[in-house]
Order: sequence, then C-alpha cells, then structure tokens
Amino acid sequence: MSVDRRTFLERTAAATAALAWPSVPPSPRADDLAPIFTEIEKRHDEAVARLQEWIRQPSIAAENRGVNEGCELTMRMLKDAGFDQVTKIPTDGQPGIFATLDAGAPRTLGLYFMYDVKQVDPAEWSSPPWAAAIVDRPGFGKVLIGRGAVNQKGPEATFLAALHAIRAAGKKPPLNFVLVAEGEEEIGSPHFPQIVRRPEVQAALRRVAGIFMPSAAQASDGQVTITLGAKGVIECELVSSGERWGRGPKKDIHSSNKARVDSPAWHLVEALATLVSPDGNEPAIDGYADKARPLSAGDKAMVAAAARRLDEAVAKREMGVDHWVHDVSWVEALERLVSRPTVNIEGLVGGYTGPGGKTILPHRAVAKLDLRLVPDMTAAESLALLKAHLAKRGFGDIEVNMTGGYDPTTTAGDAALIKAQVAVYRRSGIDPVILPRIAGSWPGYVFTGDPLRLPAGHFGLGHGSGAHAPDEYYVIESQNANVRGIDGAARSYVEYLYEVARG
Repeated sequence: MSVDRRTFLERTAAATAALAWPSVPPSPRADDLAPIFTEIEKRHDEAVARLQEWIRQPSIAAENRGVNEGCELTMRMLKDAGFDQVTKIPTDGQPGIFATLDAGAPRTLGLYFMYDVKQVDPAEWSSPPWAAAIVDRPGFGKVLIGRGAVNQKGPEATFLAALHAIRAAGKKPPLNFVLVAEGEEEIGSPHFPQIVRRPEVQAALRRVAGIFMPSAAQASDGQVTITLGAKGVIECELVSSGERWGRGPKKDIHSSNKARVDSPAWHLVEALATLVSPDGNEPAIDGYADKARPLSAGDKAMVAAAARRLDEAVAKREMGVDHWVHDVSWVEALERLVSRPTVNIEGLVGGYTGPGGKTILPHRAVAKLDLRLVPDMTAAESLALLKAHLAKRGFGDIEVNMTGGYDPTTTAGDAALIKAQVAVYRRSGIDPVILPRIAGSWPGYVFTGDPLRLPAGHFGLGHGSGAHAPDEYYVIESQNANVRGIDGAARSYVEYLYEVARG
C-alpha cells in the first residue's frame, strides 16, 4: 500500500530472552508515558540511521533483487526491537516472516509488515533512490528520500523505534505481538496465504485483538483519514500472440505485410475494448459487477461528511487532473472511489517502442491490467468472469496470466481497534475523516475473512508521499506544526499501543 496502500500492515511477536523486558504497571496513566517520549527524542539519530539502513537495502520482488537480503535485514531489526521466535517462512515465491513478542500482557495485537518495495528508474529521481539522503523540502522540513520511505519502511521503522524507546525507558510493551511479514506485497501478494495459513501462524493469530499496519496517515496539511477496509485487486497480463491465435505472424515481420496478414496487436486492442464502456470508465465484463455491494445509507452519509471536510481542488491539484469522469460532483467522485469496481490498463507493450520507426508487424503484444474489487466480489470469481468474457467474444486464445491479487477487506467502524485510533487522533487535536474503504488494496483479506474474521486497519501520525513514484519521501523533522516528524510519529505508536491495551 499504498497508502495508502499501500500503507497498513502489522503483526505481533514475543520478547527475546537476551532482551528481557523489565516489569511495568499494567495500565499506566498518560503521564507515565513521558519517560518513553524522552527516550524517543534521545534516540532520534538511532531511529533515522535504522531507517536509512533499511532503505539502502533494495528489496524488489518484481525484479527478484535483494529480497532474501531484505528479509534477513528485517528479521535482524525485529530481533533488535525485542521480538523472538523470528522465523523465516518459505513460500513458492519470496520468503515471509513470522515473529512473536510475549510481554506478559493480557492482550495481544497482530502486526502486518511488508519488506519489499516498488521498482525504480534512478534517472527520474532528484536524489538516488537507495541513498536514503536527508534533504530540506520547503514547506515540509527535513525529509528522507528513498524507495520505501513512506511505503512502507518509514512507518515500520518508526514503529520499531517506539519499541526500542519503551524498553529503554525500563518498561514492557503494554501488549503482546504476533507479526507476519511478506516480501511480495508490491506484486500482489501471490504467496501470502501460504504464510498466514500455516497452523502455527493461525494459532497465534486467533489470540489477537486485531491487525495493525503502521502508516504515515497525515496528509500534507496534517489531516488524517481513517478507512474501514480496502478494495481487492487482480493484477494480470493479457498476451496476444500469433502462435496462440493461429493467425498473424509467429515472429516479427515487415509491416508492409499488414495488407495480407492479421495483427496480434490489433487483436489485443479489440479484446481490451470489450472490457469497458466506450469511454473506458465503466467495466463491461459480463457479470463482473453483479455482486458489487452498493453503499449503504450509513456509507453514503460517511462519504458526504468526508466531502464537506476534504478539499476537492487540492485533490485534483495533487493528481494533476481537471475533471472527474463524466464531470461528476465531488460527493459522487468520492462515492465512486470507495464503491466502484474498476478495469485499468497499467501498460501496453508490443513491437518496437524505441526512437524513430521500425516498420514491423509484431507477433506479440501484452497489456498489463489491474482490476479493483469491492465487497462482495472475489478475485477467483472475477478472474473466471474475465476469461469467460474474452472466450465468448472470440478472444479465448488470449492468455490471461494473473500475477497477484486478493479479495476486498472490511472492518466495522465500531471495532475496538478503530475506536482506539479515533481516540488517539482526537487526543492529538485531529478529528479524523472516516471513509468506508481505500480505493487501493492490501492483502488484509487473509485476516478479515474466514476463518479469522479479525478487524484490521492502518494507524500512525507522520507524513510522507510519492509511493510508487520518483522522490518518495518521509518527513523526519517537520516544519509544519500540524504534521509530526519521525519522533512524533513514534510517540503516536506508543499512545496507540497503550490505548489498545486499555480497550
């Protein structure tokens, strides 16, 4: 996640014998947190250095680059923060991590981490993406620039800084933790269920009060939006080739032959056009949206309240757009964002794409798609509908290769985990906006769905932006009094843990 997605995941873990936690009163008063906050400030440089080390280790699942090293580094950081039984979990893809921390507390919290990041093109960055440089950004203060800065290593490293500060203050965490981490979130978490559904992981997760993913939840103005779920997603490739089609060339040929030879590229374009309405804005896959759950009256009221508080002009400016689809109102744009399934083309690749022309008729063309799903749609059913739709229209030869994806998630607004978030934000002087779900996706369905049915959500003060984009950043020292830097974000995690413990 973003957001983020991106941006949400946690689990809990158990304390290392070598780093035994001193005893602490079970329900400390707010002023008892002062020694922890003092340690956060004292350990500022240490926390920044930890994040820089993490950023400097590339871990790109899509390129199979540095992922094992990234997994090992994450495991070491978890052990250093007090987790024991930190175990690497093999999968059919990249490894995951299962860890526990037993603080002897009455309650246990689940944590979701990811240690992989998106690909980069260093030529697009003002600062090298693996340098983890601290730079001055006008209006924000000192920020760390690097791939993974906000999605998701920045918030996760800040959460670990909070655990270090709790121990340094001579206290135990107020909760036990069960933590699950993966290294394939950025490619659609294709093997994450293999981690979470192991018997020992399921047994540990059955004891948790819910799942929390650290997040830098503040917008650039300091506002926070709480989301009660996320859309599901299917990431896939549609491949049209002369070999599979039985028409067109089996290798690239001179383009003059188009007068007498079929084109796999045009075949793909025709197939893509059947998936959406003529303007590209409404899914047209047969039966695809039939199970999409409409917004309830309560959901619509939630969106209307959010529309009154969120600035439409700012939203358009940040995305560089002038119009919503069909020129709908701000309220309807938000309703569509949280409630509509989508069919999106991420990229089209076929033939020659270099400078100048090459006058060929390519034998193969590929479209990369993502389909966003809402309750009560499922990834398996939606993929089957896509394939059936194409076959029915004479495009059954086109390969549909799902590379990742999962179902939507939903958490009740009155869940104790969400109430704790609201309480901490309001105590910090922030009245959060609440929306039914984010339009992005994360694999929380393995927690919120059967058999666990746990509440799940992102939490964390602090700000960053640029997930999946050049110059991704995370605020270290904030110039804006309404936005917390890394120390303030660490304090918010401490406050949240004690709030959940009191729940």
